Amino acid sequence: MQSMEVIKAMAEVGNPNSVSDAGVGCAVCKERCNGCLYELAINAAGYNDKAFVNDIIAKGKDIENKTIALETAILKVVNEKIGV
Repeated sequence: MQSMEVIKAMAEVGNPNSVSDAGVGCAVCKERCNGCLYELAINAAGYNDKAFVNDIIAKGKDIENKTIALETAILKVVNEKIGV
């Protein structure tokens, strides 16, 4: 997720010729975050400490929500700059 913050800055103020790279990087990072959430959920299911599991899943969901917001912001910039 943190790399998406760098990608957002790149899309906003970076080299205009690399704005499409920001879109691709955003897509890759977003899907990797999705994969991490799946891994988190499957591995957390094996723990008996339900309070811990609920906490860690909530943190994962928070990261997912932040990632979705970053993706939306990045793609808005990318689409505006490339005219899509």
